[in-house]
Amino acid sequence: MTATTVAAGLPAQGAAALCAVLALWWTADRQRTIRRARSVLALPAGPGVLRPAAAGRWWASVRGKREWLCLPVSAVFALWGASPLPLLAGALAVPLVGRRLRAARARKEREARADGVVALCGTVAGELRAGWQPAQALAFAARTTGALGDREAAVVAAARFGGDVPEALRRAARQDGADGLAGMAACWQVAVDGGAGLAAGLDRLEAALRSQQEQRERLRAQLAGAWATVAVLAVLPLAGLGLGAALGARPLWVLLHTPAGLGCLVAGGVLEALGLWWAARIVRGGERP
Repeated sequence: MTATTVAAGLPAQGAAALCAVLALWWTADRQRTIRRARSVLALPAGPGVLRPAAAGRWWASVRGKREWLCLPVSAVFALWGASPLPLLAGALAVPLVGRRLRAARARKEREARADGVVALCGTVAGELRAGWQPAQALAFAARTTGALGDREAAVVAAARFGGDVPEALRRAARQDGADGLAGMAACWQVAVDGGAGLAAGLDRLEAALRSQQEQRERLRAQLAGAWATVAVLAVLPLAGLGLGAALGARPLWVLLHTPAGLGCLVAGGVLEALGLWWAARIVRGGERP
């Protein structure tokens, strides 16, 4: 078999590997659809099919490790280019992508907790106006909003049994995204010491926190275009590879099997990483209040 025949067969191998990955993904999506229908219609799970609870736990574990998808994607490029370099790059990308995904999940949890604090203030104020005692209102609001997180039991116990509620709220405010609980602790302290209206103070605190939340949303909407530009810059090299392959230039083979191509690949990868890092740094700088 000549080198020309091998080179001609490489795109077919890559296409076959890509089709195999897509087939596995379609099969998994079909099984999820069947399990969801069975759970909704209360049908018994068939043989060889995971039950809804087990399927939910399995899917949650898979969703928590999406960075491992770098390996099958890199394997497709490795088969297409007949080189182990894409697979090595995919293995190196797993911890980096995992770190980025964990940071995104932490940011979502922080924002959800901040929104929960706003809802907590409004719920407590509303229940106080309905005639509830502060301890009852705080326990109900904490249970319905979930804004206190891991400190919910301590705060509710302090409120029910005459403990130091402001101190418990300050400790809960140390959680990421729960800074507004420090203001709630101050309102509670003033209401206990000076007899001021707790509901009125919580209303003002809720208005201030909601204003900060709206400012954050406006800033994010203004920066959406900048993040879209960063995403376009990230996929441009892949678009170039696809265009070159469509024209029959075999860019992946040149990059992985020739000295000049390897040099261009290393230099381009370094410049791409630096450009994305710098662009993301500029955009994140604009997100800071």
